[in-house]
Amino acid sequence: MGASGLGSRAIIGEFYNKLNQDLGVSWVDAVSMLFDSNQESETYKWLGMAPAMREWIGGRNAKGFRENGITIINKKYESTMEVLCDEIRRDKTGQVMLRIAEQAQRANSHWASLLTTLIVAGKSALCYDGSYFFHTAHSEGSSGSQDNDLTGAAATNTQPTAAEAEAAIMACVAAILNFKDDQGEPMNEGASKFKIMVPTVYLPPFAAVMNNDYIAAGQSNLIKNIDGFSFSLSVNPRLTSGAEFFVFRADGLTKPFIRQEEEAITVSAVAEGSELEFNEDKHHYGIKALRNVGYGYWQHGCLYTFT
Repeated sequence: MGASGLGSRAIIGEFYNKLNQDLGVSWVDAVSMLFDSNQESETYKWLGMAPAMREWIGGRNAKGFRENGITIINKKYESTMEVLCDEIRRDKTGQVMLRIAEQAQRANSHWASLLTTLIVAGKSALCYDGSYFFHTAHSEGSSGSQDNDLTGAAATNTQPTAAEAEAAIMACVAAILNFKDDQGEPMNEGASKFKIMVPTVYLPPFAAVMNNDYIAAGQSNLIKNIDGFSFSLSVNPRLTSGAEFFVFRADGLTKPFIRQEEEAITVSAVAEGSELEFNEDKHHYGIKALRNVGYGYWQHGCLYTFT
């Protein structure tokens, strides 16, 4: 059927069809957890480690939620597409449907956009412990001072070799494995899956690390040869810095980031029989969502900056 036979119900149906087919950027679920919301904002006081087992001496030692927490305020987002009635009438090649499919694709990438902004801001935005999310001196209870904002030199400005990329990845993994909670207990002793996120400029050296058995003459690639550990690489074109990359734990019950949604993506139309059609001979197709993102466990993420 050509576009000339399309009505608003068919166009809306096609939007939802494409929205369900394209689940969005693959790394989103690996680094964030989704919570439903039923009010303007939600406060997360459970962030912080559950108590470890201890010898029962003198009765139980209960540990409740934190007195403070992180509050995420839902925001309203929209995207509206205008289609002239003449465009619908004349179009015989499905171009209107193509634009609807692209709008659905852009809607599904919205979480990636919000999360990338959050990740980049992590050097100057506070998380639940009152420090920047990426910080050189996190401290909580008996944890001691802990650093998830690492730096290291690259031989050629900020463009690392494969060997330098591998060493930086391993430094981040070691840091994550060493993080302790407020009781001095290991936070990530069961961690085995890690997500490496790099800007496009770092694709060549990091792809070499992910795919080659050797990264230099006689030097075995540790990333591919550590039993029980798995690594996946995501190239994020939304990252604009050419000097840094990120490593996240991808198998924790709690993730580095929180996605919060009060209202999932919905689509509505001002179309057939509307004043807009009568007065201006056009239709509007709009999508809307109420959502936001925030910081979860800083202990499940690490920033590395090449100098």
